[in-house]
Amino acid sequence: MDKLLRRRGTYVCRSCIQSFQRQPRRGYATAAPSQPDIFDVVCVGGGPAGLSANPVTAHLRMALVEAQDLSKLRAWKLPPDRYSNRCSSLTPASASFLDRIGAWKHIDRDRVQPYHEMQVWDGVSGARIEFDSPPTNGGTIAYMIENLNLISGLLKRLDELGGVAMYDSSRVEHITYGEETEEVDLRQWPVVHLSSGAQLAARLLVGADGANSPVRTFAGIQARGWDYDRHGVVATLQLSESTPNTFKTAYQRFLPTGPVALLPLPGPYASLVWSTTPQNAAHLKSLSSEDFVAMVNAAFRLSPVDLAYLHTIPSNHVDELTWRSQHTPFPSPPTIPYPVTAVQPQTVASFPLRLRHADSYTAHRIALLGDAAHTVHPLAGQGLNQGQGDVQALAGTVAEAVQHGMDLGVIGALQDYNGKRFMGRDGGLWSR
Repeated sequence: MDKLLRRRGTYVCRSCIQSFQRQPRRGYATAAPSQPDIFDVVCVGGGPAGLSANPVTAHLRMALVEAQDLSKLRAWKLPPDRYSNRCSSLTPASASFLDRIGAWKHIDRDRVQPYHEMQVWDGVSGARIEFDSPPTNGGTIAYMIENLNLISGLLKRLDELGGVAMYDSSRVEHITYGEETEEVDLRQWPVVHLSSGAQLAARLLVGADGANSPVRTFAGIQARGWDYDRHGVVATLQLSESTPNTFKTAYQRFLPTGPVALLPLPGPYASLVWSTTPQNAAHLKSLSSEDFVAMVNAAFRLSPVDLAYLHTIPSNHVDELTWRSQHTPFPSPPTIPYPVTAVQPQTVASFPLRLRHADSYTAHRIALLGDAAHTVHPLAGQGLNQGQGDVQALAGTVAEAVQHGMDLGVIGALQDYNGKRFMGRDGGLWSR
């Protein structure tokens, strides 16, 4: 991968030269009106996985397709006391990778919170386990980061590098194989047809386009799995007190209906992820801000029986929590979180939880990344990190193909990526 990062010239692989040597002399990126624009790599999807893939292939002829307006994501900014409810836990390995590709320096680090301890316990038995990685030893368990902060930093890195053709505010209408003309034979090349009218032919088409991936559908790759019959409720919270930013703790309690986690953000703020039944999720979203705060505090303090009762009443959760807390023994902070005092407006939301796993991560001229390849439960916070691992592995595979003069889109060139990522993950992913 480092070899990829050091090379900045335009790359045309040996097989490209052989394929196009009959063409008239013209720029590689230009095309006759009846022909699609031709790229080494076309990446569909402008999320963290797709954007991370672009810097590591910056020496190739590259295009990025994203349905959203990327200019709004580049300019993303929130006040220092407001945080997005879409946050992820980045492992040190993922943070190191972002640093190596030059994106970490563009992320607003004042809004990133490392944490060094985890308190995890069972809501029924009270059995507890603690993890720590003290900063005095240079350790960090993970970094909490808003997804939009990460995306904004990656976009700034792409702008810094240049050379990537951006097709934002453009939906994928359909994907076909190309045609043979007197100049070029694209019958084995995927061609992406966009809502803007643009057509992009890809030597390698990368699907980083989410769980309902059009690229995966085009490739005929099945995705198997199940719905958990659970929803993840998210919110941005404010706590009554805060430990120093130099030593933060994440909390997770396993309840009969699903785990609830409170993950630290800078200052007195925290990100909530509460996995629960669809009925409970709807109930939580219907509550007033005061009652919602009471329910979150109850989730880390009261017995599952008391908590189940609170899910059946429409209001007065504050009074119920006050009364029940007087008769329920529970540890003091920081063994459990400091009390939540407020929820930031318009941050309470929910999404269904499911598992999906593609039968393969590759096909002829196709590679899948991130949620297009695997959608997992947020329990361990590994979804985004798995996507970053995919990008690193694909970068190594592409570098190997380039080094040996291979056509980087053929299945033989992609086999190493599929072996490392699919075979390495398949067994553990299916455990419930």
